[in-house]
Amino acid sequence: MQKIIRTATVPLSLNLFCRGLLQELSRDYEVVALSSPGPALDEIAAREGVRTIAVPMRRQISPCRDVFALFRLIRIFRRERPAMVHSMTPKAGLLSMLAARIAGVPVRVHTFTGLLFPTASGLRRKLLMFTDRITGCCATHVVAEGEGVRNDLLGYGIIRKDVHVLGYGNVRGVDLNYYDRTAGVTEKAGEIRRSLAAGQDIFIFVYSGRIVRDKGIDDLIVAFRMLLDDGCDVRLLLAGDYEPDDPLDADTVRFISECPEIYLSGRWLDDVRPWYAAADALVFPSLREGFPNVVIEAGAMGLPSVVTDINGSREIIVEGENGVIVPVRDRTALYKAMKRIQESPAHAAAMGECAWRRVAERYEQGFVRGKLKEFYATVIG
Repeated sequence: MQKIIRTATVPLSLNLFCRGLLQELSRDYEVVALSSPGPALDEIAAREGVRTIAVPMRRQISPCRDVFALFRLIRIFRRERPAMVHSMTPKAGLLSMLAARIAGVPVRVHTFTGLLFPTASGLRRKLLMFTDRITGCCATHVVAEGEGVRNDLLGYGIIRKDVHVLGYGNVRGVDLNYYDRTAGVTEKAGEIRRSLAAGQDIFIFVYSGRIVRDKGIDDLIVAFRMLLDDGCDVRLLLAGDYEPDDPLDADTVRFISECPEIYLSGRWLDDVRPWYAAADALVFPSLREGFPNVVIEAGAMGLPSVVTDINGSREIIVEGENGVIVPVRDRTALYKAMKRIQESPAHAAAMGECAWRRVAERYEQGFVRGKLKEFYATVIG
């Protein structure tokens, strides 16, 4: 049985994006999961039934620690002799692809998800482009999470070989049996609406993800304030928490804490389904993405989405059919789109039905995993 080593910088990435996948792949391959140490890596070993290897890696640039991690990876790959190393996330990609090439691993695959360099500037932008080029050069096969990421990799000259997009894009897919409005989910959704004093005629928007500047939260709060100033009877659910590495404007934080029409979870949610079920539409004004799972999850729960015109989001959402697309950082356009949806709940519900059908046709988990398995069979031989 051929051996595959799947790598990510932190175990949380493997835990989120490879949940159930590693166990499924282990029917055909010997699968090893490798990342930095942590409880999530132990959880992967127990749940997926695969062997794990811990190698400390840092997301941030750390020359001494990066060199130490690189040499450890070289030794591990020479010892393990895998048929393929498949990496995702930037730092794991750089170190794993370089180490795998030095160690002589025959098949080296990296999946590019959300690219950092297009929205960076100055020296940081040049450094990010340089490291992405090294990753792509050391990989024998490059996979992009979506067509937008593929176009950026080729358009900016980062990759000078074939870049594959599997299926319609996305690396995880969505389990439609899980993302469903079950009785338990519906009951919890009712509790959320009641906590906001929101009757059936009150329109609720939901955002799910990190509460940070990079996700467009400052823009969202300004647009939401404009809705309230217009007298719109709306509520906003924020399913996520702040992060010190990407702080919001002080005015934004203050308004979130003081506004009774906003409900902040203030923590990472193990189950976001009741938050989707309590809402009438998703609003996701992110500044950059690879292929946002949040928009797919919301669609699986029957929600239309208001998204920004960025990679991934523009591939999932068809304007006017399953949601609305607005320019990045255009707070007025975001406000107008949210108001238009809020004023036509019947149209919003119809777009939600279309959103579910599009997810079922393109991003159902079995379909996405099937495309990955086909790719593995082709490149490993």
